[in-house]
Formats: sequence, structure tokens, C-alpha cells
Amino acid sequence: MSQEETTASEVEPEEFEAAVVDELEVLRAERDELRDKFMRVLADAENSRKRAERDRKEAEMYGGTRLARDLLPVYDNLNRAIQAIPEESREASAALIEGVELTLRELTNVMTKHGVTPISPAVGDQFDPQLHQAMFEAPLPGTKAGQIIQVMTEGFLLHDRLLRPAQVGVSSNTAG
Repeated sequence: MSQEETTASEVEPEEFEAAVVDELEVLRAERDELRDKFMRVLADAENSRKRAERDRKEAEMYGGTRLARDLLPVYDNLNRAIQAIPEESREASAALIEGVELTLRELTNVMTKHGVTPISPAVGDQFDPQLHQAMFEAPLPGTKAGQIIQVMTEGFLLHDRLLRPAQVGVSSNTAG
């Protein structure tokens, strides 16, 4: 054995072990860093998938909001047409009235099929600002403050969202 080989073989195991330990620590740190990055990317991908699914469901449920809002005046006008016919003309206009009522019923069925439901407050109900829009306030004898005294138009919900509030008149009496 040469002197160089002897010296190398004497020093090498300690240096080799230290070098291996250092390299092992570097590799572990790199592994942990890559694992952390992988877990973050995996979480981001899962969050994106959930967000896309939620957006898809929301678009499916509420995508027709504009169309539904645009149909509400048609519903209102058909209702007004039926209510505007005087009692004495009802018999003579029975076929016309039936046609308008059938059209209104069909429109109502289609709207219901797509999740549009009416908000139909009654006179005497309590005003709810989440569902009603106060068009006026008036002191009406025999009523309490906040009671609905007149209903101008029905409101509508699209599933659980307010599409249009019911337009109502509200009592402003301070004493009931």
C-alpha cells in the first residue's frame, strides 16, 4: 500500500460519514420542501375543483335570473287583465277569460318548475324588509304599525334568493 492510500483510507470513513450525513440532511430538507409544495398544489387543485362544482351548481340554479325577472311583468299583466274585467262582462267574455287564466296558469307552472315561487303577503301580515318593499305608509285605523294594509304586486323568490320583493303599503299607526 502506498502512503497516499493509507492516509486516504484512515481519513475517509469519518469524512465520508460526515459527508453522507450532510447530504442526507440536504436530501431530507429537499424532500420535505417538495412534499410541502406537493401538498399545497394538491390542496389548491381540490379547492379549485370544489369551487368549480359550486359555481356550476350556482349557475344551474340561478343562471335564469334575468329571464325570470323579465317574465315577471308578463305575469303581473296577465293578473291585471283578469282582475280588470268587470263582473257584468265576465259571462260574455268567458272564453277570453279562460284563455288568459290558462296562459297565466301555464306561466306559473313553468316558473315553479324552474324554482320561481311567489311571495304572496296578505293584508294584516307583518312587514318583512327581507321579502317586502314598502311603497307607502299610512295611518289606517284598526291596524298596528308595520302591518301590511295593501298589496300592489306579488314578490318572487328564485330558489332561496329574492328575485323581486312584494310591493306593499304599510300601516304607520303608533298605537294599535
